[in-house]
Amino acid sequence: MLHLLIFISRFALVILLAFYTYSCFAALRSGISEEQQDFLYFRQTACMYMFILIANGILYLSTFEEQVLVMLGMEMAFFIAVSLIYKHIYRNASLSVTNNMCMLLAISFIILTRLDIDKAYKQLVIAGISLAITCLIPFLVKKLKFLNRLTYVYAAVGILGLGLVAVAGSTSYGAKLSLSIGGFSIQPSEFIKILFVFFVAAMLYDAGNDRRKIEIATAVAGLHVLMLIASRDLGGAGIFLLTYLVMLYVSTQEPRFLLIGLALGAVGMVCAYFLFGHVRNRVMAWKNPLSVVDGAGYQISHSLFAIGTGGWFGSGLYQGMPEKIPVVEKDFVFSAISEELGGVFALCLIFICISCFLMFFNIAMQIHDRFYKLIALGLGTVYATQTFLTLGGVTKFIPSTGVTLPLVSYGGSSLMSTMILFAIIQGLYVMREEDGQ
Repeated sequence: MLHLLIFISRFALVILLAFYTYSCFAALRSGISEEQQDFLYFRQTACMYMFILIANGILYLSTFEEQVLVMLGMEMAFFIAVSLIYKHIYRNASLSVTNNMCMLLAISFIILTRLDIDKAYKQLVIAGISLAITCLIPFLVKKLKFLNRLTYVYAAVGILGLGLVAVAGSTSYGAKLSLSIGGFSIQPSEFIKILFVFFVAAMLYDAGNDRRKIEIATAVAGLHVLMLIASRDLGGAGIFLLTYLVMLYVSTQEPRFLLIGLALGAVGMVCAYFLFGHVRNRVMAWKNPLSVVDGAGYQISHSLFAIGTGGWFGSGLYQGMPEKIPVVEKDFVFSAISEELGGVFALCLIFICISCFLMFFNIAMQIHDRFYKLIALGLGTVYATQTFLTLGGVTKFIPSTGVTLPLVSYGGSSLMSTMILFAIIQGLYVMREEDGQ
């Protein structure tokens, strides 16, 4: 009986996410009426709750662990709280952004419950704490009118934080990423990338072709990137570099800056290859993982095996072997999703991530204030770049960079910083709607 239910659930979960994904893009159409939007949002919400109930039902029937039911209750309470905040307190908030954040978190809770229920519980608790913190951010974005005057505060905090990691950070898989404070591990770069966007926006929003401001912004941005390279956090360095180049190009409309920056980034990657052994190992594993399957290629090889064996509709929850992939719940969670929930489900997940970026970009385009426009664009670029680096690494499209999939991978710092990012975007959307921009 259980095998039959798992078989049915494979298709039910894919269909639900496919309907949800279609609604994401349907909501982006121009000329759509308010009634049509409300119907799409209702359908999204219904698909999400049905997905949570079916998936948790399979998880419980597969394990008969009461903690699964506890998780289900906590998840429902969390998503209801998010809905109440963004539907009744922030009446002008973007329900598309809210629903996408919730859907990605729902997928995260389900796959983490499958992989390690204790980590799923921790992830849910951190999400609840993050919600309590971030629910004030849309209000603060509108009320704090001096954010564009804190240019060097953003820079100083960012450089100090990255400097501390470079000097006293804990090394993980060849890179210094985190600091241990009172028994808790925090990854400062996850939060500093948001401050970095605010710094660049504050420096460039009225710069035009002011050479002095561009030089200062470039020097400070370069210092951030160099500190990340010194910490051997090359994934983080790539996110900071690409975000700065996009914001610089939009601010100045000078393609030469973009081309020069990309060329310098390529030179930096070549230098990193010769300087750092773990980078050479990752490139070797990327080129031919099976030739080093017992060493550097073990992780990516098993990632590809998992994605391949899952097929279009997956093997079903608890029917695969994602635990064979080292650190699967962090960098390679997409592989576990592909194996047990299927290739179609994984493609829908990618399209949801794409729709998030399109929403961020659309919000940026509709904001008149250049400072806030650059912030929305910068945060959207951070999100898109991190998503690309993660998915590219697990599918062998690019060498693995060790960054997490936003809102889906396990990790407190990554989860909280991404929820802050989404809350800032909501604040910008609410401000635009209320000010009639």
